[in-house]
Amino acid sequence: MEHSEIIINNEYEGFNPVQHGWSTCNPSHHYGPAIRTHWLLHYVVSGFGKFTREGKTYDVGPGQIFVIPPYLETYYEADEKHPWHYIWIGFTTDSNLEIFQNPIITCPDAGAIFEKMKACSKMENGRSAYLSSCIWKLVSILLERNKSTPDYVEKALHIMQSEYANGITIQNIADRLGLNRSYFYTIFTERTGISPSEYLANVRLNKAAELMTIYGERPSTAATSVGYDDLYHFSKIFKKHFGISPRGYCKNAKEANH
Repeated sequence: MEHSEIIINNEYEGFNPVQHGWSTCNPSHHYGPAIRTHWLLHYVVSGFGKFTREGKTYDVGPGQIFVIPPYLETYYEADEKHPWHYIWIGFTTDSNLEIFQNPIITCPDAGAIFEKMKACSKMENGRSAYLSSCIWKLVSILLERNKSTPDYVEKALHIMQSEYANGITIQNIADRLGLNRSYFYTIFTERTGISPSEYLANVRLNKAAELMTIYGERPSTAATSVGYDDLYHFSKIFKKHFGISPRGYCKNAKEANH
């Protein structure tokens, strides 16, 4: 299901909105490779997917924004098991955008601003001005967070994305953050809409699927590479996640490419 608003280009200085909408994607829905002529930000409300920019592919989940700059080829695809639901805003600007240079921005606090953008659907004359103000609010949050210590959920997301292969556990993460595991579970789930263990499992399994289908790795190698030492356990949760065994998944991928 996709909803897109009609935006009148008023050529505002600063941040000038040119498109806005939201979508609950179908499994494996993709767009690109393509080039945009303006900035485009997608905030992931729930679900997962992959975003490719400048030859690098990133796993993106709840609480994260994937950034599409103008005139730069990108590609993005929803997860086949848990496709993402995102809200987007497109705009032109003459401002210095250092805060938007990274392909992925982890900022769960931005979710409230993206949700408020939807209120423009009830406006006629003030739609563009309202969205412009929302972009400015987003910029203010991103600028402010760069001067402060990231919050617990943001730190946890960074740990999971960068250390999934090390066999890290949810208890490890809670301990490193200095939090009680129950409290960590509560704040993480409230912020992202998914439990820490499920988020970490999704990151690992999606990466394992990529290693097997794109890089031709065996299931045993893929399992070890994403933090699973027990191949039987890996196969069991892989099948639960994708609905098919690792070998069956690889076979289907090969047949689809022939």
